[in-house]
Amino acid sequence: MSFRLSQRDKDIIWFINQFRAVDRDSLVDLFFKQLKSPVNACNSVMVRLYRLGLVERTQQYSPTVYLPIDAKMKKNSQKILHFLSILDIYKQMCSYSMPKQVIVEDKPTGRKGGIEPDLFCIFKGSPFWIEIQRNQYSEQKMQAKITLYEEFFFSDEWKALHWQPEDRAAIFPSVILITPVRYAVSSDHIRIIQIASIHELMQKYKSADKQKRDGRSKVSSSSSSGIKINLT
Repeated sequence: MSFRLSQRDKDIIWFINQFRAVDRDSLVDLFFKQLKSPVNACNSVMVRLYRLGLVERTQQYSPTVYLPIDAKMKKNSQKILHFLSILDIYKQMCSYSMPKQVIVEDKPTGRKGGIEPDLFCIFKGSPFWIEIQRNQYSEQKMQAKITLYEEFFFSDEWKALHWQPEDRAAIFPSVILITPVRYAVSSDHIRIIQIASIHELMQKYKSADKQKRDGRSKVSSSSSSGIKINLT
C-alpha cells in the first residue's frame, strides 16, 4: 500500500513519539487550531494515521489518547496520565513562548539511579529541569531528590551536555517542582522553584519585573529563587 505523508502528518507522529501520550484536544490546539473545523480535521487525520498503522490509540480516555506505534505501555496504564501531565506543562509554556531543546523524561547522567527529571527544556532563554509531582511525598524523599541534583552539580558532567552554550560558560538548570503542596526542601548550590503551574511561574516573575520597573522595590539576585528569565 502506497501513501504520502504530509509534513503535518510527520510532525504529529514525531510529536507523539516524543511525548509518548497525546490526547486529541492537545493535537487540535497544537496542529489544527487555525483551521475552520479543527476538531473534525484532527479526527480525520488521526483516524487515517491509525489505520495506516503509524500511531496507536486508546479510547479508555475521553478524548482519545494517541500513543507511539511501539509503545510499551498498556492502554490503561497509569503512565499515560503521567505523560499527559508532562504534555500539559509543555502546553502551558507554549502559551507564553515556545520551549526549545525539549527532552521528555530526561536522563542526563546516563546512569540508573541518577536524576531523571520529567522534562528538560530551555524556556524564555533559561534551562530548566522540571519535576511533576502528581502525588504527595515525604519531606525526606523530596530532599533526597534534591540531593541527587546536588551530586550531579558537583560532578561537573552537566557542563558537557549537548544543549550547553558554546560561546559562554555552562549553566546548571534551575529545578522546577510542579506541586500543589510546598516542601521544606533547600539547597545552597542549585536553584529550586516550587509552583503549582507554569502560569503561576509567569505571574510571579511578571509581578517582580513590574515592581522593578516601577521602582517600588529592588529585586535582589537572591529573590524569586534567583531565576532570571526574559519575560518579553
